[in-house]
Amino acid sequence: MTIKGLKVGLEIHQQLAGKKLFCNCPAEICDEEPDLVIKRELRAVTGETGEVDIAVSHEKKKQKYFLYNSYDKYNCLVDIDEEPPQPVNKEALETALIVAKLLRADIVDEMQVMRKTVIDGSNTTGFQRTALVATNGYVEVGTRRIAIDSVCLEEDSAKIVERKAEFDVYNISRLGIPLIEIATDASIDSPELAQQVAEKIGMILRSTGKVKRGLGTIRQDVNVSVPEGQRVEIKGAQDLKMVPTIVQYEMMRQQTLLEVQKQLGKFHLDKEFIEITKVLEGCPSKIVHGTVQNNGVIFGMRMENFAGLLGKEVMPGKRIGTELSNYAKVAAGVGGLFHSDELPKYGIEQHHIDAIRKRLGCLEKDGFVIIADQKEKVLRALEAVYDRAMQLQNGVLKEVRNAAEDGTTTFMRPIPGAARMYPETDVLPVVAETEHLKLPKLLDENIEELTKQLGLAPDLATHLVKSGKYETFTKYIAKFKNLKPAFIGETMLPKLTEIKRKHNVETEKIAEERIEEVFGQLDKGALPKEALEEVIVELAKTGNVDFTKYKGMSDSEVEKILKEIVAKNKTAPQGTLMGIAMKELRGKADGKKISELLQKLMN
Repeated sequence: MTIKGLKVGLEIHQQLAGKKLFCNCPAEICDEEPDLVIKRELRAVTGETGEVDIAVSHEKKKQKYFLYNSYDKYNCLVDIDEEPPQPVNKEALETALIVAKLLRADIVDEMQVMRKTVIDGSNTTGFQRTALVATNGYVEVGTRRIAIDSVCLEEDSAKIVERKAEFDVYNISRLGIPLIEIATDASIDSPELAQQVAEKIGMILRSTGKVKRGLGTIRQDVNVSVPEGQRVEIKGAQDLKMVPTIVQYEMMRQQTLLEVQKQLGKFHLDKEFIEITKVLEGCPSKIVHGTVQNNGVIFGMRMENFAGLLGKEVMPGKRIGTELSNYAKVAAGVGGLFHSDELPKYGIEQHHIDAIRKRLGCLEKDGFVIIADQKEKVLRALEAVYDRAMQLQNGVLKEVRNAAEDGTTTFMRPIPGAARMYPETDVLPVVAETEHLKLPKLLDENIEELTKQLGLAPDLATHLVKSGKYETFTKYIAKFKNLKPAFIGETMLPKLTEIKRKHNVETEKIAEERIEEVFGQLDKGALPKEALEEVIVELAKTGNVDFTKYKGMSDSEVEKILKEIVAKNKTAPQGTLMGIAMKELRGKADGKKISELLQKLMN
């Protein structure tokens, strides 16, 4: 359903298989114990505009250092920034050009690698390398044509392992894996269309046969704004099914913030942080007690006219107080804050609240926030809370948020600007050569081919194509002419899944050549279809199978047994005789063949 004034844009990031973008290390991620750990601090630098980017300045205030887990097999001197990058990976570049062609985009004459300043620790260099490949493309979804603003080729970031107050730990085996970034315009105007566009772009990427598969190999960033709101970039949407929920929740958040803006109007808060550690002496709260035990402090801030507002819900389970808390966590690494609308709770009782209000000078309509931690962190956190609270009078802020599994989001950093970009001096510009490119058939076309030409059910055809089994399936149907395509397809996917669930065996670990061997036995009639399940179970358990154990009977042998059954049950109807025959011959002869021979005897 179209929503008036809603603007949604997508940024799709897809990892490519093969080698890394600027070295010959494999594009694989290792999560084992590292061979080397490197400690680094990163500093903010000016971009091409001569300014330090707002997002970079925000990260610098955290005053963190970084530990990088490195692996001999998956990393080299390029990854740890001790050697200049090598020329752009030709295979990755070719894939990016193919994708650009499939998106009907205009490929640039010459690609200039740029540096995008990033000092959150996700890159050992303090910047990410990226190159514009194409612009002005489009993708069609139903009757809609959604513009593709840009197609870029860039290096993936390091993988976060652990975040702490003073430092973050990253795994750099992921660093440098080639990424194709596809950015749409903001013409998407419904949560459902956002999902459909993401699915279509994902299909086009998989059609190349060059992308990595599995969780985390493709990531969607969703940009959302409502009328009178601002563009908010939401990162980390890995499950396409959650894209509509993310859009809906962000719409709700922005609309609520606009309501709060109108309710508050122009206002001023006293920037006064008052220590209340002694006020909470003896408080049973675990956080308060733990802070005091660790020589920490507790400070509070009066929020004039904020009573009832801090608990206002902005999205399911998230409130205005949560917005303030997110900023405190990001700025200072504190665990969060308490606000007056959620108390009494957490061991803080009414008499403590009364004492806090008196100490902070709160009037009836005032609220308050309190933070407990080490003094330096508490004061830095309250600065962030004050700044965010004052910005409520501006409505929605441009910012980057992180998506949780339930579709809600939390603040990460301000949206970066143009100041973070400057040319990469260690990589020569690349001239785009497209004459030799061979465009693949789209997966949607393969699905249509399977349904219309081979008569497969649409669900089965879609499953075969999206699971990456299309090429294997087409090879099998060309090789095993005596088996129906639908039977081969059903066996490759639904049947194996059913056997896995029924017998609790790992059918996905059966080698492809063994499955092919099973089809070969079925094709030449050496293995009855009724024995298929037993054979698959044995293969899953042992990795091998003796087909002679399941060798089917000849037609003459089956006919002899059927004659005996008919003779012993002369008055029985054909259905009863078929049941008796199947019980005796199951796994030894094909059911269709048994039925045909029995019909022949009855006539």
